[in-house]
Amino acid sequence: MSTHKKKILTGTIKRHPDGFGFFIPEDKEHPDVYIPRNSMEGVMTNDKVTVEVYPEKGGERFRGEVIRVVQRGTKTFVGRFYRLNDRLGMLRDEGKGWGQDLKIKIEDSMNAKDKELVAAEVISYPEDGKSFTGKVTSVIGNALDPLTDIKRVILSSGIPQDFSNETLEQAKHYKEIPDEKDYKGRKDLREMSLITIDGATAKDFDDAVYVETNPEGFLLYVAIADVSHYVQVGSPIDRDAYERGTSVYFPNFVVPMLPEVLSNGLCSLNPHVPRLCMVAEMQFDFTGEMTRSDFYEAVMESKARVTYGEAQEVIDGNGAEKFDHVKDGILRLADLAKILMAKRFKEGSLDLEIPETELVIDGAGVPIDIQRSERLFAHRLIEEMMLAANVAVAKFLHGKNVPALYRIHEPPNEMAIRTLEKYMATFGGKTKLGQGKLQKRLTKALEEFENRPEAQILNILTLRSMSQAKYSPNNVGHFGLGFEYYAHFTSPIRRYPDLIIHRLLKTQVVKSNQYRLMSEDDLASAGTILSAAEQRSTKAERQVQSIKKARFMEKFLGQEFDGMISSVAKFGIFVLLREYDIDGLVRLDDLGNDKWEFDEENLRLIAKRSGMSYNIGDNIRIQVAAADPELGQINFVKAGMEIKDEMDEDFDDETGEGKSQAARSAEKYLNRLRKKEQPKEWQGEERRRGNDRRGNDRRSSPNEKAYSLKEDRQGRKDQKNRREEERGGAKSSKPSQREERNPNQKSRFFGDKRSDQKGQEEKVQKAQKAFQFRPGGEDRSDDRKKGPDESLLRMILGPSEYRKSQGQDSEDKPKLSKKLQFAEQSKLRDNDDNSEKNSDSLKNRKPDRKDTKKRGETSNDRRGVRKARVSQGRGKGKTR
Repeated sequence: MSTHKKKILTGTIKRHPDGFGFFIPEDKEHPDVYIPRNSMEGVMTNDKVTVEVYPEKGGERFRGEVIRVVQRGTKTFVGRFYRLNDRLGMLRDEGKGWGQDLKIKIEDSMNAKDKELVAAEVISYPEDGKSFTGKVTSVIGNALDPLTDIKRVILSSGIPQDFSNETLEQAKHYKEIPDEKDYKGRKDLREMSLITIDGATAKDFDDAVYVETNPEGFLLYVAIADVSHYVQVGSPIDRDAYERGTSVYFPNFVVPMLPEVLSNGLCSLNPHVPRLCMVAEMQFDFTGEMTRSDFYEAVMESKARVTYGEAQEVIDGNGAEKFDHVKDGILRLADLAKILMAKRFKEGSLDLEIPETELVIDGAGVPIDIQRSERLFAHRLIEEMMLAANVAVAKFLHGKNVPALYRIHEPPNEMAIRTLEKYMATFGGKTKLGQGKLQKRLTKALEEFENRPEAQILNILTLRSMSQAKYSPNNVGHFGLGFEYYAHFTSPIRRYPDLIIHRLLKTQVVKSNQYRLMSEDDLASAGTILSAAEQRSTKAERQVQSIKKARFMEKFLGQEFDGMISSVAKFGIFVLLREYDIDGLVRLDDLGNDKWEFDEENLRLIAKRSGMSYNIGDNIRIQVAAADPELGQINFVKAGMEIKDEMDEDFDDETGEGKSQAARSAEKYLNRLRKKEQPKEWQGEERRRGNDRRGNDRRSSPNEKAYSLKEDRQGRKDQKNRREEERGGAKSSKPSQREERNPNQKSRFFGDKRSDQKGQEEKVQKAQKAFQFRPGGEDRSDDRKKGPDESLLRMILGPSEYRKSQGQDSEDKPKLSKKLQFAEQSKLRDNDDNSEKNSDSLKNRKPDRKDTKKRGETSNDRRGVRKARVSQGRGKGKTR
């Protein structure tokens, strides 16, 4: 496309909850287009629209204006019916995907009661001066609980959901506004034009910001809700908050750390009401260097509640009139944010673009859209102000020698970085990571892949190479952000570590005996407990996302979509859909009738016979094969592929020759045997193969992270064994034999069976002769109908395989202890009797029962980048 001409394109719109949109053109070669808020009036998510597109000045992104809606994406809406009065009711736009509430006349409501779940169809859309109206078509009642998925995850994750009776009793004594006596000793900032900038769905506002310029540079005020004033150490509310550790955010639902009277009331910086706060006042010069800081208690009054979309409009020069009184302040914040960002990246802060998922959920808990959460400059703006305040507080506490709870991020280990460097080189990267400051080298390396398909996967691989950020009193700095001192201070409503920092800060800046320092032992314990609580909530949030994605894809079963290969593994490829922020697995079996080899060096799959390959970034058309909301799993197959029944196929894809009649007959007979003897829960194993290996501990693509490397390794072996059994192969699946591979094999993952092909043919020939002729010229016609007898099966399959076909154990199978039997039954693959012989990552194991750190250590640990961790003793007492 020309970089200076406007163009008219047709495609699908994605409405972000903050009001702006992103347009996905039908032209696959054209990048997505940003649609500002003022052009989204009456446009709903998944509508097909025509857009006038033009390039943004000084950038590679595109911007557009909606010309008309070609086709509506949603015709039936589900939600709770709210009776407003005797004449009118409505369905609220809870997911923010419609742009406004759906109005329904009472005579069109089918007598639905207040807050009952209903389905409604549209009478008129909000266009051409019409309003958004509809009529109820069915009353669902309470049959569908919108929180069912969420409640299930909350219970399985062990997240405390109900406050104690003591906490609820204490919460009753709080009022809606602070007492006048609470203002005593506080600086009065009620006249200052502090504003909050948050997402459209946010209800608790931790932080407010304001900046002014002076001869020295920029004077920034970051006001944070004064939670520590209300939550006393050891009180019932404090005990419950510590147990939760953090608020957990789900679509249209939150499990708060504090009771609602505090989280959405007294401690939330709502507009035009007085609120108590802790202020970090920071002076920056014009290069972004902080020259001084001050911290104090204050009382404030927010002058505006601004969403990210609205702030972006102001920055772009299209802001609404209602923000004219704070417009200059937003523009000054933008100027300071640009300077702070430039300084941070210059000093080595990593800028990993890991896309997050935005779920648009209706009132029944049903997802109506799954979209990529786009980051605007307004998001970065507020992020820079929070980072500045967190650094200032950490530096202050360190300077006062106050033991504190730092947010630390240890450097990655050398092996992880070498692996990452290898991946980058494979994709054509030229930057060496071992020269100079590592953060700067990583940033430079990732810049090489900007706007390339590999960029997303390399960002994810870089993130995986990092250790996990956590809370600790032992400050080793924050590697990812490139900060020597960093602590969490800006979100005490939803994070308990921030509340601890507020109390420690008050020991130094408030003349009161109410606040006490904490011992290093207590801080260390808090760091461990609160880090675990954070991981628990992150895992639960991702689990709900996976469930909602699978529930969303259920309605598309059998439909085809365009996608891009986002990752390649030895068990299949992960495909990210172009239209929705959803990825699914295409298993090896569903890629075509070929043998696939995993090229670990180049992260690709290669077909042994045809030479075809699948690489990260390749475009592919897929068909939705399965979606399981219970487990949060989605499977695709390659579009247009016919899955053949191997049992009825005459062609032997192992040798390339036709199978004998005896071999085919034996296979069919064995299949019937297996089906009869299989317990019901095993039926359909082939259909579900691979699904039982998925978990929910994820960091990037949800389906990809659902696989454990060790479990997958064993799972692939089990799958291979099953195939060999079904083909009547004489090759034994005993671990010792399978480990001794032919030195001429072409692949580590796919054995070349040509070495025993001759022996196989001889056995089959003998079987054919015995099957067709019997001494004495006896008639064998009845036997042909029944299939081969037991002696023939034993001859064709070999003793070991025959015993398995009859449900017997092989004589050569080693006896298992009770623990190993339990492990085998429970599918705990790491403990089975074959693991040390069959697993590359467990060879030469050196267990040390006395030293837990050495337990399970291996000499050739190939677990990859994702498992990389920094040793606990590294970097102690040093800042990095």
